[in-house]
Amino acid sequence: MFCFLSSEKPKVAFYAGLTNAGQLGPYNTDITLNYSKVFTNIGNAYNPSTGFFTAPVKGVYNLQFTVFGYYASNSGVYVYKNNQKIMLNWERNSNDLVPEYFTNSLVLELTAGDVIYLVLPSGNSIFDDVNNYSTFSGSLLFTL
Repeated sequence: MFCFLSSEKPKVAFYAGLTNAGQLGPYNTDITLNYSKVFTNIGNAYNPSTGFFTAPVKGVYNLQFTVFGYYASNSGVYVYKNNQKIMLNWERNSNDLVPEYFTNSLVLELTAGDVIYLVLPSGNSIFDDVNNYSTFSGSLLFTL
């Protein structure tokens, strides 16, 4: 799927918004988030059908996400690498009328084929609409 000539420097970058549907959750089970509104997908390493970013080459990658909670008591997201949780970020909103944001970024060494995706934990919710409040992005910093 990914083909780079050895003399080429691979170019990998993506930026996607979550949905136009408004509130997602809370659900009784964890769900993988599919950021379906793709604005940039250089190298085609992000799959909007699955929500998975697959590292095309071994390297160091910068990944970032923003979560927006609106009318939600809890907003959170797990970061998974190859089906293993590597991070949890969440926020408890004591006043449901106040919108809450959080953003985090990771710098990860990935091998070709490693998969990164975000999961909405059970009991949490996330909000997005045409304004693209909740986003997921990443880029290759350099190859190894």
